[in-house]
Amino acid sequence: MISANIERLRERIVSACRRSGRRPDDVALIAVAKTFPAELVEEAVRAGVADIGENYVQEVLGKRAALSALDIRWHFIGHLQSNKVRQIAEWVHLLHALDSASLARELNERATRAGRIIEVLVEVNTTGEQTKFGLPPESVPGFIRSLEPLSHIRIGGLMTIGPFLPDPEGSRPMFRTLRSLRDEITKAPQPNMDLHHLSMGMTGDFEVAIEEGATLVRIGTAIFGSRKKPA
Repeated sequence: MISANIERLRERIVSACRRSGRRPDDVALIAVAKTFPAELVEEAVRAGVADIGENYVQEVLGKRAALSALDIRWHFIGHLQSNKVRQIAEWVHLLHALDSASLARELNERATRAGRIIEVLVEVNTTGEQTKFGLPPESVPGFIRSLEPLSHIRIGGLMTIGPFLPDPEGSRPMFRTLRSLRDEITKAPQPNMDLHHLSMGMTGDFEVAIEEGATLVRIGTAIFGSRKKPA
């Protein structure tokens, strides 16, 4: 089932790329495995998905240990507390949700100790919803400039979560805002910044996100099925 789901998803990604004049190779599929067991993650990896997204530190630590024989790029896509950074700093492939100076400093410190550079995306709250993390768009340029002294993090792009609406077209203005913001920020280069990624689009709206420039789409339900709600 998972293999078939991934095949269908890739077909839809290719179609969305063709509609928008983009190359399918420019869009990476991240399988969001929050709450799903390591066995299902392994199925997705065996089906050709190299990038796995997780939201919780303890959960990703357990799955990483269980799947250590597989070549997986682990993405941390949830809200990360500074006191958890040390647990993932040595190996995380990409952090999608940087939204505070304190977290940036801790990431830089831990990356320095680990002798590596951690790539991060700045999370932008493009919907204005109080329940979502992320910086308001107007604060992002200044925030990124403030991170210039941090030489062991690389700002690789921006991330946003669209509104949860029945019609995916409702997400288009937010995705367009993120792309425009990226284009504006890149006019003022800095040494630790290379905004090549836009992480946007999930199961309900990823095709619109691709049409608006997404390079990373975060898909959970369309791969693994609906998550069980706690009893």
